[in-house]
Amino acid sequence: MKAVKDHGSLRGAAAALGIPESTLRGRLRGAVPLSENQRKYRDDWTADDCIAELQRIAKIDEDKVISRNYFRVHSEISESTWNRHFGTFHEFKRQAGIVLSRHAHGLERAIAKHASKDVQRRMNVEKSGWEDAYLRPSSKRFQTVLVASDIHDIECDPFWRRCFIDTAKRVQPEKVVINGDALDLPEFGKYGVDPREWDVIGRIKWLHAFLNDIRVSCPETEIIYVEGNHEARLIRHLGEATPALKVVLSDLHGFTVPKLMGLDAYQVNYIARMDLAAFSERDMKQELAKNYLVMYDCLMAHHFPEGRNMGVPGFNGHHHKHIVWPFYSPQFGSSEWHQLGCGHARAATYCAGEKWALGFMLCHVDTQKKHTQFEYVELRDFAMIGGRFYERQKTELMAA
Repeated sequence: MKAVKDHGSLRGAAAALGIPESTLRGRLRGAVPLSENQRKYRDDWTADDCIAELQRIAKIDEDKVISRNYFRVHSEISESTWNRHFGTFHEFKRQAGIVLSRHAHGLERAIAKHASKDVQRRMNVEKSGWEDAYLRPSSKRFQTVLVASDIHDIECDPFWRRCFIDTAKRVQPEKVVINGDALDLPEFGKYGVDPREWDVIGRIKWLHAFLNDIRVSCPETEIIYVEGNHEARLIRHLGEATPALKVVLSDLHGFTVPKLMGLDAYQVNYIARMDLAAFSERDMKQELAKNYLVMYDCLMAHHFPEGRNMGVPGFNGHHHKHIVWPFYSPQFGSSEWHQLGCGHARAATYCAGEKWALGFMLCHVDTQKKHTQFEYVELRDFAMIGGRFYERQKTELMAA
């Protein structure tokens, strides 16, 4: 090793010998050991050979979950031996039958997806059957329907509530239609409501008190409640173990959907045709669009504005703003479709409530000629309804 002495360094010695420094270092220290991956690499192993090895390792301890690291430590082959055939370790396990195949796993997921909706399907049965439970037919030629939408329980404007109940008492309509979202229940919604502020029972009790006021004001009137997206939200959650739901169930022992919504107590017909087992928000909206009612063959109640495309005079809610669309048909002549204002106070959380319109409507129907006249009532801090002037009191200052 004269060259090493002459140059005084490993680099110089390697240069003198005309070989790489790493090669010289290996010669001085002995042969460089092969890495584990190099030592266990099997170039001639097929995919079937790799599968057989994985199955052998799995049988050593059948209670053991075979991880990638466990297989690497205990098997006779390197990772590069098997991953050139299968790519990922999970696919390697699929091919070896250690875990379910993609098809079998997909079938399991599909079964689980549908099984998760079994509770909602049972709720469908429970909420059906109240569309015509408490009909109050009238033989009068001219009949009046008092309609409201988007009341939102304790969020209701107190001035709106007083005007609505007093109108019901004065007019004694043949029908009162609550056109969806009489409940708000943000506890079951998308907004981040502080659980310490939940008042699920208080909201449901408000609804019962409102229905009671209608029933007391006009005892012979048929009350119709069209399920909106907020009601559907609650009923969908009745089968889920959420904290808010546990409050409902504990405080309303022995509940049923009719009991919860006050249908039997206040003799209310409930229009609820949507399938609660809808998987997505899009599916749910399409299902909710089935919740509509045609009265006297010439007046439609629909929670969503899509109802106006059905060609029948009528009304919708949902958007809290009053809009009128005139239309003509050979059957009904020149008529209208109204989007109703709401009963929700304008002082709203998470929403631009100052842009909303407070209101409700009286629909006067000629049941013989199938014509409908609409009398929309707008509420600000005053209202004129049927010749009577109403003014907001200091105790009713919730609205902007």
